[in-house]
Amino acid sequence: MLSERAAELGRLIGQSSEYQAVKRANEAMSGDTEALGLLKQMEQIRTDAQAMIERGENPTPDMEAQLDALLSKVQVNPTYQRVLVANENYEKIMQQVNQWIMDGIRKGATSSIITLG
Repeated sequence: MLSERAAELGRLIGQSSEYQAVKRANEAMSGDTEALGLLKQMEQIRTDAQAMIERGENPTPDMEAQLDALLSKVQVNPTYQRVLVANENYEKIMQQVNQWIMDGIRKGATSSIITLG
């Protein structure tokens, strides 16, 4: 019974407007070469900075300036903004779903009625 209910919940979440918005936003992002290029550059700088830190070195001021400049560019990208908003809305609905599940668990744990599927 639990697996069936979980599958049904998953199906409903997959059909939700929030999930569909995330899916569309991610598809749009995969086609936005400018945004992807900026994110790739940022990731490379972060990787380089992490390697420096692991070697006991500090990232250079130039690296920080480059990262700030790239961040400024990516933050105004409309495709990137759509991804952020879609993910935020999806996370909100998933938090609500988790709260509903926890409420159900609490109620189920105190219930003296036993149901068998």
